[in-house]
Amino acid sequence: MPLILFAAACGSEESPATGAPAGGSAGVKVTGNVGAKPTVTFPSGSPATKSSYEVIQPGTGAVVKAGDKVIVNLTVYNWDGKGNAVQGSSYDTKAPETIPINEQLPQVLQEGFTKVKHGGRLLAVLANDSLAQQQQQQTTPAEPTKVFVIDVVGAQAPALKAATGKETGQSIKGVQVENPGGEKAPTLTTKTSEKPSDKLVVKTIIEGTGAKVQPTQTLTVHYTGKIWGTDKQFDSSWERGQPAEFPLAQVIQGWQQGLAGVPVGSRVVMSIPPALGYGDQAQQNIPAKSTLVFVVDVLAAY
Repeated sequence: MPLILFAAACGSEESPATGAPAGGSAGVKVTGNVGAKPTVTFPSGSPATKSSYEVIQPGTGAVVKAGDKVIVNLTVYNWDGKGNAVQGSSYDTKAPETIPINEQLPQVLQEGFTKVKHGGRLLAVLANDSLAQQQQQQTTPAEPTKVFVIDVVGAQAPALKAATGKETGQSIKGVQVENPGGEKAPTLTTKTSEKPSDKLVVKTIIEGTGAKVQPTQTLTVHYTGKIWGTDKQFDSSWERGQPAEFPLAQVIQGWQQGLAGVPVGSRVVMSIPPALGYGDQAQQNIPAKSTLVFVVDVLAAY
């Protein structure tokens, strides 16, 4: 599980977060150099009940802005006033994480991130001090206060506008994909008398040169979806004019299996049997037991 998900349990603050008073965020001390696992010293007594942040090192690189996807090394602690145990560190796993700076982050992190630059270090204390959390705690135990030490490594490159790479000439029998080139949407045609396979079929139309998609990543894609045999379109991000973004682990099995391992920048066409799609359940615009066909441009993965 990405370490930043530990923050989700603390919710977002109801009121704007404020920087901690001078001398440390709620008395927490951080030592060590940016670029290595920090040493954190906790004050005696009860954990902080108010969320706060402190810039430990401002950094000298680019400014972090709302909407950025920043690459970070982070170390997470449970501040329970007893062991204050470390929950995990990307310095141990050697796997930096990419965090979108958006409204889904707790407010204290949203604000704190914009006060550091690339190469900087941020300390954030996330306590159970939001109204929403207090209401939840009537039925669930309180989460321990969490402490994050976050080193900003850099930023992820912006997502591509469309697939880019070499055309392979691959195709699925009965399905046509036309590539207009540039940043234009491909044309998918699924009107055919061919019988669909009862297994997942994935063909690479354009082979990208980016890193291969991992099952745990969040993807940015453009896609068009149609029903096999009828050419009936049920969805298209191209027509909405906005790529889709989602964790790969949260979509239908056909997408999970079909897109894992695909290099970023690729365009693939997938024929997904009902068992890996929506099965016997009809969806809006999708009849039960439909074989789904998607053409998908993988624009980014983080």
